Amino acid sequence: MGRTAIVTGGTRGIGEAISLKLKDMGMNVAATYAGNEQAAAEFTDRTGIKSYKFDVADYEACQKAVEQISSELGDVDVLVNNAGITRDSTMKRQTHDQWQQVIDTNLGGCFNMAKAVFDGMCERGYGRIVNIGSINGQAGQYGQVNYAAAKSGIHGFTKALAQEGARKGVTVNAIAPGYIDTDMVAAVPDEVLAKIVAKIPVNRLGQANEIARGVAFLVDEDAGFVTGSTLSINGGQHMY
Repeated sequence: MGRTAIVTGGTRGIGEAISLKLKDMGMNVAATYAGNEQAAAEFTDRTGIKSYKFDVADYEACQKAVEQISSELGDVDVLVNNAGITRDSTMKRQTHDQWQQVIDTNLGGCFNMAKAVFDGMCERGYGRIVNIGSINGQAGQYGQVNYAAAKSGIHGFTKALAQEGARKGVTVNAIAPGYIDTDMVAAVPDEVLAKIVAKIPVNRLGQANEIARGVAFLVDEDAGFVTGSTLSINGGQHMY
C-alpha cells in the first residue's frame, strides 16, 4: 500500500497538479478544499482522488480532518501546504479583516496542518512536508502586504520546523513559485499581466505541472538529505 499524502487546496490550479503528480507516484492522495463544491466533485469524478472540505484556517477542523483522512487512507506521510487566498489592497485601503484572513489561511493553515501530522511523522520516523510559498514572499509586491507577509512567514516556518524534524526522518521544505498560469493569475488584467511576463527572463508564465515536479522531488523517499530549503521556480524573475 502506498504512502498517504494530503494536498491542501488540492482540487484546482497548482494544487490539482500536485495531487495528480503524487497519485502518479503511487500515493493515496487526499485533496482538500474550502468552498467550491462543484469543482471539487468534478475533480474527484475525473481523477478518483478523494476530496475533503474544511477550512485550513480553522485549527479544530484541521485536526478532525486529518483524523478522518488517516482512518480512511492511512497514516499521513506527506503534507503539501498549498491552500492560499489573496485579499489585495494597499496599506491605505487594507482592512484588518483582509490582513487577518490572509495570515490565518496562508500562514496559519501551515501551522494547523503541520500540527496535526508532525508528531505522528516523528514517531514513525518518516515524513515529508512541503510548504508552498511565493516569489512575492521573497521579493515583496505592491498592494500585497498581507500576502507577502504570510508567504515570507512560510519560509521562516519551514526552516525552523526542518530543524525539529531533521533527526527524526522528517524533512520540511518550501517551494516559491513565480507567476503560474492559473485562474488566480488569469484574473489579472491583460495589460498588467503583460508587464509581469516582460519581467520574467524566460518570457512566459510557469505551468502548474512545473511546480508539481518540484514537489515530487522534495517528497521522494530518496530526498532525505534535502531539508530546510526553499526551491524557487520562477523563470529567473527573482534569483534568491
